[in-house]
Amino acid sequence: MIKAAVVKELREKTGAGMMDCKKALVETEGDFEKAVNLLREKGLSAAAKKTGRVTAEGLVDSYVHMGGKIGVLVEVNCETDFVAKNEEFKQFVRDVCMQIAATNPQYISREEFPQEEIEKEREIYRNQALREGKPEKIVEKIVDGRLEKFYAEACLLEQQFIKDTDRKIMDLLKDQVSKVGENISIRRFSRFVMGEGLEKREDNLADEVKAMTSKK
Repeated sequence: MIKAAVVKELREKTGAGMMDCKKALVETEGDFEKAVNLLREKGLSAAAKKTGRVTAEGLVDSYVHMGGKIGVLVEVNCETDFVAKNEEFKQFVRDVCMQIAATNPQYISREEFPQEEIEKEREIYRNQALREGKPEKIVEKIVDGRLEKFYAEACLLEQQFIKDTDRKIMDLLKDQVSKVGENISIRRFSRFVMGEGLEKREDNLADEVKAMTSKK
């Protein structure tokens, strides 16, 4: 039996109708997250309906951690300047900054990964499975599973939120969309680490000096 409190919680999170929420929970046998995804797939979630709307306003924020050793710049967009000035929206952007500083994601979503990078990862996981002696018939399933774990670490939206590991960044984003009634998107970010890449540059400089002196 689906509890009314769960239906209400699903409605508050997705903005879908009560009956649609109840049906989704019944279809997913009470699995809350699966019900959220089902409503999105059916286009019944308010968040899903807002996804395609233009986000030309927003906020650029920064976060510096560990005594100036790590810094992050992030741009998060929304539809109106009114929402951009909202304190909850600002806190969401700050949380995203902190998340990036702590976890160092490679991309915002899995869709941004170049296909050649994904193929390289698949090949690595395939070779690992074969070296481990896994049967050929299940190697691809193993590869798919390891690739999902890779996405969970490398993609910002699929990472566990550092303040609440039961939730992902995409869950926080959906909550914001439901609360403010606008489409919100994390557009881009940059992460800086003090001294990152300097050793490589010093090596290159040493090689250049060596090459110059050898010509004399």
